Parts: sequence; C-alpha cells; structure tokens
Amino acid sequence: MPITTYVFDAYGTLFDVNAAASRAAKEPAHLALVETWPDIARDWRLKQLQYTWLRAVAGQHCDFWQVTQDGLDWALEAHGLANDSTRARLLELYWELDAYAEVPAMLAALKASGKKTAILSNGSPDMLNAAVSSAGIRDLLDAVLSVETVGVFKPATAVYDLVGAHFGGTREEVLFVSSNGWDAAGAAGYGFQTAWVNRAGEPVDRLYAKPHHVLSDLTTIPEFT
Repeated sequence: MPITTYVFDAYGTLFDVNAAASRAAKEPAHLALVETWPDIARDWRLKQLQYTWLRAVAGQHCDFWQVTQDGLDWALEAHGLANDSTRARLLELYWELDAYAEVPAMLAALKASGKKTAILSNGSPDMLNAAVSSAGIRDLLDAVLSVETVGVFKPATAVYDLVGAHFGGTREEVLFVSSNGWDAAGAAGYGFQTAWVNRAGEPVDRLYAKPHHVLSDLTTIPEFT
C-alpha cells in the first residue's frame, strides 16, 4: 500500500538533542562544559527517556518539560556540575534545538510530492511549537501531535492512535520515522511502516517488533513510497 503520511518523532530525529550542551560549551560563561558536554548530553537524554518509561508504567504522567529538567539535574549532579547558571542556560537552549541539516530539504521534498507530514512526539505542545518555529519548518508540517493529548508517553498504543485520529486512513499508509530504536519497534508493532534513523550505528533493539528500514540519516526518506 502506498505511503500517504510521513510521521516523525521530534527529539533526536528532526532536532539534535545534543545541540544545547554543544552550544553552551562554546560560551565563556560555561567553560566547565568544554570537556564534559558529550557525557552530560548523553546522560541527560538517557535519563529523560528512562523517566518517560517509568512514569508511563507507574501511571505517574507529567509533561515532557518536567522529565527534561529532571534528567538534566541527574546528569549535572552525576558529573559534579551544580551550577545554577549553566543549568538555566542548558534548559533555555533546549527550546531552540538545531534541526539536522537534511531536515528542511527532506520535508520540502515530501510536501512537493503531495505527501502529508507530521510530528508525533513526547514533547509538550509549547516545547514542540518552539522547536518547530526555531528550526523554520512550520510550513512543512501538516500537524504537530503531542502525547499530552492522551496523557501517556510513547510507546503506548494511545499515542500512535493519534495519527489515525488526525489523518484517517490505515496504519499501513503511514511511515513512522524515529531515531529511537524502541520507538521504531513500538510503531512497527502497532502496524505502521517504520524507519529507524540510526545515526550512531547501534544494534537493533531486542523487542517484540523491528523497524522495517534502518537509515543513517533522513536524506532518503522521500524515496520511501
């Protein structure tokens, strides 16, 4: 069945989650990050995701901004950086993450071919709106869908249901794209066609489903029809 709708995870897929720490490390006020920013960025992201899973399992939902702050606080403490100004700057930069270089042209190609495009993200609506505006890609998206509509994080089925509720059509008409192996697996198990953007060259997760395609970046997404 032809793909009519291309749905993207946001953080780590369209937007570089390492950009906040990388940019802050270049600023004179935050020189403590020069050596440690890659480790802080890695641990920040890991804890951010772990907290979404644990909250979903426990039925203790909060918005993504809260787990973003909680993950950063853990990472900063783990690396001995209890600096309020650095914390504030990292959080500020998270609202204006860089999009990966290939994103605008890739989305523009999809729109030019008449495809529907959307974000489906754990992010809260205000965070996503800020990121989309900062990256200049708002006109290239038909929808920005947030888990806040259903009050549970991915990979809950209720989150993937948001795509059909918004666009209609069948699950097989959707290509879901994520940089998170577990998210691509969740979407594949749900019935979407899936592409895992595996920029780091990691092994495939041992889960109940596997992504249909594994890519190194987003450049070739418009070729999937």
